[in-house]
Amino acid sequence: MGKNKLKKFSEMESYPHVFQYPFAVIQESGFPMQGEWGKQFFGNDHPIVLELGCGKGEYTVGLARMFPDKNFIGVDVKGARMWTGAKQSLEEGLTNVAFLRTDIELIHHFFGAGEVAEIWITFPDPQMNKVRKRLTSTRFMELYRQILTENGIVHLKSDSNFMFTYTCLMVEVNTYPVLASTNDLYHSDSVDPILAIKTYYEQQWLDRGLNIKYIKFVCEQRETLVEPDQEIEFDDYRSFHRGRRSDTSKK
Repeated sequence: MGKNKLKKFSEMESYPHVFQYPFAVIQESGFPMQGEWGKQFFGNDHPIVLELGCGKGEYTVGLARMFPDKNFIGVDVKGARMWTGAKQSLEEGLTNVAFLRTDIELIHHFFGAGEVAEIWITFPDPQMNKVRKRLTSTRFMELYRQILTENGIVHLKSDSNFMFTYTCLMVEVNTYPVLASTNDLYHSDSVDPILAIKTYYEQQWLDRGLNIKYIKFVCEQRETLVEPDQEIEFDDYRSFHRGRRSDTSKK
């Protein structure tokens, strides 16, 4: 591990708004603020919004600036990336921001039933060969349902046509109410300033001429969830490794 990463990890240990809990600790004694984030950390009863796979925390910090009456928590397992948003929010004195370093599969150990109002999923790996790892799969919907409010909302922004198509089909087959949807966000009629926040990955894809897709839906309670059975064409510009992509300049 490089010295720069070690320095970032060391700094984050001292950040009062960053929480890092190994799974072994969670298994043994649980997370002390589960169901109590508003009371114990934020000191209010404002709605809680998560950014899953937050990376550098662009949405977590950007939304916190725009909505001081909501609380925002960025969740990611990669601390070196998270450091950027954590440091920025600390320097800006944002009191409605926190960061949680953990696997997304474990979020139900950190939040109580009905504690989360909204979830943002920004530019996740589409996991084209691994349905269970897709952050909008029915497996993850069941996890989200454990912590979302009754009418909890899920947002997806993605450069991936595969991920967007899959998510739209999943939403359709499970009859989730769709509040907004577009396969070309920045050439649509949407004027919501929230959607103008750009992540590190998003700017890369825009620079390569890719359209940004967006869907917002209500993750209602369902007795059973159904996976879509349609075949979806793979993204031809994306390799199966997040950091390795083919050239799109010829498209």
